[in-house]
Amino acid sequence: MPTERPLRRGSAFRLCLLSAALFLCLQLGVRRSWCPEEKPRGPAAGLGPPRAPPRGPPQPPGRRRVTYVRSGRRRGAEPGCCPPQPPGGPRRKTVRWHIDLQPWASPTPSLTSEALRFLKYISTSQVSCERMNLSSLGGDAETTKKPWSVCLDERFGLVHRIRSKQCRLYSLGLGNDDNQFEVSMAKSGCEVHRFDPSIKSAHIQEGRRLWYHRLSVDWRDPNPAIAAHRLHSNTKKLGTILNEFGHQKIDVLKADVESAEWKILENLILEDVVEQIGQLVFEVHIHWPGFEVSGNDSTVVRYWYSLLRELELKDFRLFHTYKDLSKPQMFLKKAAFNASSCYTLSWVNTRWQ
Repeated sequence: MPTERPLRRGSAFRLCLLSAALFLCLQLGVRRSWCPEEKPRGPAAGLGPPRAPPRGPPQPPGRRRVTYVRSGRRRGAEPGCCPPQPPGGPRRKTVRWHIDLQPWASPTPSLTSEALRFLKYISTSQVSCERMNLSSLGGDAETTKKPWSVCLDERFGLVHRIRSKQCRLYSLGLGNDDNQFEVSMAKSGCEVHRFDPSIKSAHIQEGRRLWYHRLSVDWRDPNPAIAAHRLHSNTKKLGTILNEFGHQKIDVLKADVESAEWKILENLILEDVVEQIGQLVFEVHIHWPGFEVSGNDSTVVRYWYSLLRELELKDFRLFHTYKDLSKPQMFLKKAAFNASSCYTLSWVNTRWQ
């Protein structure tokens, strides 16, 4: 039987090799089932050096990078002002659906009491401003026809941002051809964006710092209990526009929106967008309640006054007020209280940096 020992040893050796190979295959199978495969790099898997990562902010997969602004002049490379931001950016929290109404001006609700309190408030400056004329900056800035006043005192940040060419102005309009203020601000060194749904092209650049956008700012009631209106494609909230354009701050927001200003102002306050603005220059109309403002006359005036007091709570102070005597002298469809139907009001954010 001595001849059988080598055969038994060889069989045992082959059995050990087979068991080791089977164990290795099982391990590889388990590893592949639990570990995702790595994507090949370079033009083909394992070929060529890895590509350098693209410069600039990451773009969402499957979408091409587009330019928001189109120049009215035909050139090889079109200028861009507002690159779209990838989804998933910062979101603002909406903490309230309505503003806090101030107490009535008198023990019994009265139009006379509310009107006198409101008119006194919009006619009284809360902080002094010595320099409000763009011509004081020198250069070719012109004095505008309308009193669109901005505060250029050294203690506020606007004049410094204009000098360093870092100023940004948003202008909201509805078919108004008067753009002298916007042109003057652009010449002074501001990046100016005018939003008007009546312009012909979606985005047009005129001059070095002046853009026109076929967009209107949504002024609808923000309360979700109100039936939602169908938005047009060129209507957006101001916070949405800021996100899409990649802008964090607005140094000056000018609005001449023909009675939509009350609801726009309410939206800015409720969505905390107003805190990203340095100065407000609004034309307010008081000959009727305004879009989506309801209630009897005394309730409407109390709402107007409460909105302006909300601005004060956000550290905005009224520094200039202008009563337009060229407009009809009407207050809620009445020739009363020696009021004009239109006022231009300017506020400065005293915390603006």
